Amino acid sequence: MTVVLPSLEERKALTQKPEGHPVFYQKWRDLLFMHYSVEPDELRKFIPEGLELDLFPDREGRLKAWIGVVPFRMEGVRLRLFSPLPWLSSFPETNVRTYVHRAGKAPGVWFFSLDASRWIACKVARRRFALEYWHAHMRTNRKKEVVKYWSARMEGDRSAECDAHATIGPVFGVAEPGSLDYFLIERYLLYTRIEQELFQARVWHRPYPLRAANVESCHQSLTAAVGLLTLPWEHTVFSDGVDVGVYRLERTR
Repeated sequence: MTVVLPSLEERKALTQKPEGHPVFYQKWRDLLFMHYSVEPDELRKFIPEGLELDLFPDREGRLKAWIGVVPFRMEGVRLRLFSPLPWLSSFPETNVRTYVHRAGKAPGVWFFSLDASRWIACKVARRRFALEYWHAHMRTNRKKEVVKYWSARMEGDRSAECDAHATIGPVFGVAEPGSLDYFLIERYLLYTRIEQELFQARVWHRPYPLRAANVESCHQSLTAAVGLLTLPWEHTVFSDGVDVGVYRLERTR
């Protein structure tokens, strides 16, 4: 069976800034990207109709699907034409995700879950973007080159937790197009489903400045709470952050 995947040109095209104005502005800070690969068959049942798994070879050259757990801090969250509210606009978040496309086009992100420490932010994101946001107790702490994240969900599956500790290495630049870094990190399209219809929204930011990251410890049950197979990390990288515009939802064509 032939596997159809987006071309590098298709991926690079999405890095261009969209026309029009974002709906939201956000600052994503202190992001720890942790990924492992799984056989595509393990993941297909979790992906809605209309989307296909985006694949990238593992170290042995086998095409795999990839699962990511990404804790970070949100700052400066605001609607266009509004100023950020101090208490509401900054909070920790952690997402569990994989990578998808539509018939070899429009590569993007499918979120299995998103935990955030602001109840109102979770409600707004669920209502406006139909994303699986969950309210959680969360903490992030960064001291120079050491970063720690902790979360415990307060609703839904309360066994869903994450406790991660990483040492940050030197900056090595932005991801090289065609690399695994680029495949996992440089994503500019998100998908969601509303009443069985598939929607998409563009996001835009400058390429992530990347740093090496050594995960000293990570105890997490976020992937298990979704029903996903949980395996050791194969790829970890850190970014100090980017400023982001999130555009309106549109029905997929």
